[in-house]
Amino acid sequence: MTTVAGETAEVPARLLVRDLAQLVTPSGGAPPLRGAALRDVGVIEDAFVLCDGGRIEAIGRMRDLTPVSGQVVEIDGGGLSAVPGLVDCHTHAAFGGDRVDEFALRASGAGYEEIHAAGGGILATVSATRAAGEEGLRDAVLRHRAWMLQAGTTTFEAKSGYGLDRDTELASLRAIADAGGVTTWLGAHAVPPEYPDADAYLDFALRDVLPEAAKLAEAADVFLERGAFDAAQARRFLEACREAGLALRLHGDQFTEQGAVPLAVELGARSVDHLEATGDEGIRALAVSDVVAVLLPASALFLDRPMPPARDLIDAGAAVALATDFNPGSAFCESLPLVCSLACTQLHLAPGEALTGCTVNAAHVLGRSGSVGRLAPGYDADIVLLDATDWRYLSYHMGGEVVKAVIRKGEVVQERLPALG
Repeated sequence: MTTVAGETAEVPARLLVRDLAQLVTPSGGAPPLRGAALRDVGVIEDAFVLCDGGRIEAIGRMRDLTPVSGQVVEIDGGGLSAVPGLVDCHTHAAFGGDRVDEFALRASGAGYEEIHAAGGGILATVSATRAAGEEGLRDAVLRHRAWMLQAGTTTFEAKSGYGLDRDTELASLRAIADAGGVTTWLGAHAVPPEYPDADAYLDFALRDVLPEAAKLAEAADVFLERGAFDAAQARRFLEACREAGLALRLHGDQFTEQGAVPLAVELGARSVDHLEATGDEGIRALAVSDVVAVLLPASALFLDRPMPPARDLIDAGAAVALATDFNPGSAFCESLPLVCSLACTQLHLAPGEALTGCTVNAAHVLGRSGSVGRLAPGYDADIVLLDATDWRYLSYHMGGEVVKAVIRKGEVVQERLPALG
């Protein structure tokens, strides 16, 4: 049960989560974590976490908890486990419409060409997103943000890329920022139908969109894949974005190897994401680089594609993160707990590796590893309470409602009925 102790109503309340069965946080040093450090987590039994001013003040065993002064909001954590607020470092949450018709066609055995002929694919979402307008995009991102929060995501990144015109791209970035998301300009996602080829579109995007997008976004992203943008075009786009002050990210090796990994390493990108088609050479290159491999198993599952070589990447020494790839066409999934389960069952990660992948390492990709992704003094008080006495239920309870409550910056923002207690 949640209770309030103390008498000084004028002083903002501190938050105490007490009597937790377990409190678990990734250990290790400076991120990104890799190798043995990736699975190293600290477990405190019969634990508490004390928060003040939206940050974590202290964690420890209940027997070491000293009296807390002032007004204190207390949460009974009996029978629950606490893990850091989850960090989703790759989503496409700013879109209009849906692709449920396309999903039904694919489920009935339709191939890419048939789906495309029926009006499916990225450009179908481009049309719906342009039609949504700025208010519709704001509503959509807020709706999707609420879904993520229910699943324990307290920090999320989202990309534009479904507008592919100036006004809709900028509206998408504003909608993401207004919802509290980390903004990425996916200016090179696809070639819209009004341009004859990718180079002509990039002329427009870099001339007319980048100057304003750079004021709204933290990073830039490109879809380097056959049928989208080739390595030379991706280089042109990313170098211009880097010059404008944006961090760099790439969609790469989703279906074929087209040079994404060497380009990401050369340009010092924060991440290269997907990697379902990455071979041995790419694995070796990532293992000796600072580029994080962001793996998206929900997308591979949704499209019935091969899973990325996660175990080989980790064993070689690459830094790995996990994300949902939430989008309307190829990964309509906002649940990081489900992704953790897929990481363990399909990618052969240990539960500790999965937890680190969607906390510390994902936070590193977003440039926020000093404030989110761990339960430690000084970090944001972002906490997920699991309805289990063993934290490994985060991965073990496949697709279930394992999240009991979500605390963000010291406030309970999501609580699954019945109430705590």
